Amino acid sequence: MSMKVGGGEDEPITDINVTPLVDVSLVLVIIFMVTTPFMSQSKLNVTLPKAMTDESKNEDHVTVTIDKDAKISVNQTTIKNDDELLKYVTTDLMKTDQKVVIIKADETAKEGAVSDAMDVIKKAKPKKIYFATQSKKGGVK
Repeated sequence: MSMKVGGGEDEPITDINVTPLVDVSLVLVIIFMVTTPFMSQSKLNVTLPKAMTDESKNEDHVTVTIDKDAKISVNQTTIKNDDELLKYVTTDLMKTDQKVVIIKADETAKEGAVSDAMDVIKKAKPKKIYFATQSKKGGVK
């Protein structure tokens, strides 16, 4: 490997400068890392019940959210009836490896609405169904 020193020939520089490409790529990665947690939040606002358990599962899952007015959403999609709930849960479960459903029900939601939703979810045949709770210290489990 040799390097030309001095004035000699005037040849155009043919090497690609990758520094700006790396800079832009790193900025995009940082933007995606910061905005991703906001994308996974449900459109429905729920207050989770408090529990003493300290178990936290980090599995690939389907999230069913039930608010205080018995409105239901699957991941980010608002559901209108039980047939839609079954369709979306079944479709989303096929995309996951763990086949886990997490139900995030508002603490003031009627038990009947939660029970009815759970019956429909069971028809989709998930391996496990979890209820999301909020720890006494304030974190979501």
